[in-house]
Amino acid sequence: MTLLKDKFKRICEKSMIKKRYMHLTEEILKENPSIGVYKAPSLDVRQNMVIVEVPKLGKEAAIKAIQDWGQPKSKITHLVFCSSSGVDFPGADYQLTMLLGLHPSVKRIMINNQGCSAGGTGLRIAKDLAENNAAARVLLVCSENMTLSFHAPAEDDLDTLVGQALFADGAAALIVGANPDRSIECPLYQIVSAAQTIVPDSEGALVGRMREMGQTYHLSVNIPMLAANSIETSLVEAFGPLGISDWNSLFWIVHPGGPAILNRVEATFGLKEEKLRASRHVLREYGNMWSPSVFFVLGEMRKRSLEEKMSSTGEGLEWGVLVGMGPGMTVETVVLHSMPTGYGPNSLSHGP
Repeated sequence: MTLLKDKFKRICEKSMIKKRYMHLTEEILKENPSIGVYKAPSLDVRQNMVIVEVPKLGKEAAIKAIQDWGQPKSKITHLVFCSSSGVDFPGADYQLTMLLGLHPSVKRIMINNQGCSAGGTGLRIAKDLAENNAAARVLLVCSENMTLSFHAPAEDDLDTLVGQALFADGAAALIVGANPDRSIECPLYQIVSAAQTIVPDSEGALVGRMREMGQTYHLSVNIPMLAANSIETSLVEAFGPLGISDWNSLFWIVHPGGPAILNRVEATFGLKEEKLRASRHVLREYGNMWSPSVFFVLGEMRKRSLEEKMSSTGEGLEWGVLVGMGPGMTVETVVLHSMPTGYGPNSLSHGP
């Protein structure tokens, strides 16, 4: 399997950094005061916003991905859309098909409410679709808008305070397919395997609920420990058949869920400081955008690999892992094989 192209949408200008890349502005809050009042009924107002903004943001990311891919959108055979920002039908997959002008026969899958693990979920499903449908080209889009989960602070609601500090809007898109046409398509990563697992003894650790006040959530202090321990089991199962047990020999695409999660993963696997630099960069610059976050990390790694003239898109390494963590808790583990960048003795051609 081959991840053909990725291109990511930075949704706000640099002048908006203080607003944490949120769609909500002071003007919108003034026009809709119920959003800024803790526990005030405001679901209708919030939902009316995300129904429009989630597919619109996804469109911007998808256009960039298609342009970077280099083939006409008429060759897209499947669409996988991931979002935890609202529930409506027809969903954002349908809306995006209309916004992009895709062929009506494009086969659509909408993945709702998988939270931060949805990027890995979407990649796993796109892999299966491409492997089992000849000449398939799957457009995978992840788009999130935090309007539903934005809340005024409350001293007795620490979960909400943590969320406001971490969460931000974002969208990412990429194309997945098998047997790439090397005269047109330039593969970036090969998807070798993908797995999903429920973390033992994690029930209630990461929970979201839709209420009249919008989307609420509970974030257990045990999430970093639970995630790291489960990842270790998944990695042994995934890389054992490949004869790989040195975790520093891999490149790492870890969901930037928060500093504590990244610190725990780094300590559990004895990783060198530079192993999670792409994840830390995304967390620092963009925040936790839920489903698109892992693809921002993937894009940052690809960018640095080219800028620093490394031999592969995995910072010069051959094998790597993408890890997403979401509600349940659920962990998605994707084994990746990097492609040559054009630099180094074993490179074939200069990448894009």
